[in-house]
Formats: sequence, C-alpha cells, structure tokens
Amino acid sequence: MNKQPQFLYKGIEDKTLTWFENSNEYLVLENTTAAILEQLSNRVSVKEIAKKLSEKLSIPIDKTIDFVLNLEAQLYSPQTKTNPKIVNDYRDLKIPKTFEFIKYYKINDIVFKISFAHELEMSYVHPKFAHLESKASKYQNEFAVFTNHNYLFLFVDGSMIGGWNRQEIHYFQGKFSMELIQKIHQKEEKEWMGVFHASAVSNGKKAILFLGDSGNGKSTSLALLQAHGFTCLADDFVPMDVAKKEIYSFPAAISIKKNSLETLLPIYPELATTAEYDFKRLNKIVRYLKPNNLNFFAHLPCKELVFIKYEKDAALSCKKISKIDAFEQLVPDSWLSPIKENAAIFLDWFAALNCYQLTYSNNEKMIETVTNLFDNDL
Repeated sequence: MNKQPQFLYKGIEDKTLTWFENSNEYLVLENTTAAILEQLSNRVSVKEIAKKLSEKLSIPIDKTIDFVLNLEAQLYSPQTKTNPKIVNDYRDLKIPKTFEFIKYYKINDIVFKISFAHELEMSYVHPKFAHLESKASKYQNEFAVFTNHNYLFLFVDGSMIGGWNRQEIHYFQGKFSMELIQKIHQKEEKEWMGVFHASAVSNGKKAILFLGDSGNGKSTSLALLQAHGFTCLADDFVPMDVAKKEIYSFPAAISIKKNSLETLLPIYPELATTAEYDFKRLNKIVRYLKPNNLNFFAHLPCKELVFIKYEKDAALSCKKISKIDAFEQLVPDSWLSPIKENAAIFLDWFAALNCYQLTYSNNEKMIETVTNLFDNDL
C-alpha cells in the first residue's frame, strides 16, 4: 500500500475544511465524508466504515461499500501533476556577462541590483517597482533576469531559482516577488504561511484584507482609502508569515486600470502623466500609483476579510457572509504553504476571521464603512 496520506480537518459552520498533504489542496467536505476520510487514514477497514454508514443512513451495505471504496480510490490515487520546467540541459546554465538594463531599487535601507537582459524581461518587473528606483549602486542583493532557449530564468545572488516558458510568466512574477520578500523580511519560504491575491489596508494598528474579482474595484478602493489616511500595506501580492500570523508589507505600486482614472485623477493628478502599460495577455491597460507606505518592514495582524465590489447605483451594503463561501473564494487565488504545520496554522487563522461582503457606489460611504470596520463598529 502507498504511504499513508496526511490530512488536516477544521470544522467550520456545517462543513469540514480538509487539507490533503500529498497535493497541498483544500476541499470543503460534508462532515460525513470528512469523517470517512479520517477513518480511512487511521486504517479503519472499509467494511467496518461501510457497516456503520449503512446503519446510520439506512442504506444497503453494498451501496456504502461502493461509496467508501470510491473514496479510498480517490484518496490513494497517484498524483499526476508534473512540473517539467527545467530539463537537465540547463543544469550548467550561466548568467550572461552583459545585460541591456541594470536597475537599482531601494526598499527602506536595502538596495537591490536587478539586471535585465532585454526590455521584454524588464517589462515583467520594472513597472510595479519603478517608484523604488535609486541612484545608489552599493547593493546587498543581486537578481538577474534573462531568456535562454525561450525560457525565462531568474538568478538570485548567483544561484538559479527557476525557469519558466512564455505561458508561465505569472509564475515567474510570483517567484520573483517571493524571493524579494524573503530578502526584505529575512525569512525563508518555509516561514511564510501564504500569499494572497488581495489588497491589504492598514490603520497603523491592524490590517484588513480586501478581495474581489478583477474589475470589481479592489485597487481603486485601495487608492481611495490611501488618500483618506489609510496605509497601503500591499496590493495584489499580500504575504503572511507563520510565526506572528501577520500581514507583511510588499513594496509594489498599486495597479490602476484605465476606467478608474476619472475617479482618481482629481485625487492623484500625477496619474495624468504616469506611464501607461498595455498588458495584452491580461487584456488590461494600467498605470501604477506609488503606495503611501513609509515602512516596507511593517507587519500587522489581520482579523477581517472583505470582498469588495463597486457597482454603479448600488446602495451601500456591508454584511457578514458565510466563512465557507469566503474560503472557496480565497483559496483558489492564493499560494499556501505545503508544510503541514503551516497548513494547520492557516486553518486556525482563517477560522477566527470575520468575513464580509461590501458593495458600494458612493465612495464616501465606502470609506466611512471601512473606518467603522477598523473601529469594530459593525
């Protein structure tokens, strides 16, 4: 028999959140199904499980045996996911001797030297970090980004981190950002609980996580809140650590879509002359707004999750939502640590969250509502 899979279970509302170690996947299961999985993982026989299930549900035992066997087959099915990113031919790949572009970025007192072979490689990184560009040339960390045989490669301090094909640019950008936060906050990858595709807003004492599908106004809301005294901790890439279970700052600029300019130009006139980027593969045109964060070492607790949505002419609505619904929206867009201990911490952290849906059309009312959320007046 295969190695016994490991699971984690967390009962929330009337369901069980289940983590599978062999795939690092989370599923929302009915309590009965989760209980069967737990018994199988504890080596209780199929016949014994089926018998109890048959008695409990008044179902013929042959039906419950089939159900448990199918569940067991899924449980022990081999993982077919492969990751053929780099073939052996690249083991001895060397960093090029010349680069077309060399940039220096200063994050607090840390200087990064990042070399790009060509303008295309630079376009994957520079727009989000242009506000950090520095004339300082004395650096502590060195990144190199270049293409070889149609693969995009990332080296950090002389060591190869990985290679990605043209369809995997977003994976490269995620890994680049992960390497960056490890250097900024002096934490290894195993010390991070997860990274969320969200926006993190702070009042200086705690953070709130804002989530929403593309086009729902997440970054626009963040820009509006920033203009009214709140701090942008992170946009799009929001890291959380294991030890403190806190949201950590990430220094990327706020991504502003073209259709948000009319709302934001009176507040941020600099957007009128900011460079515009047309990301055809993402089907969006954006400009970048400098975050108002003065301390990129900052980290704060987070106990609220808000799914935010701008909807024309909508009356303001802010109400608590099912944690199960929130979980099913949060997890697919997140990177979550595959380490069992970290997964357990994530489940405990999530179980203690307050989850809201905030829909609005009036900016002032949205800002007032978020202020009340920070003050726990909702």
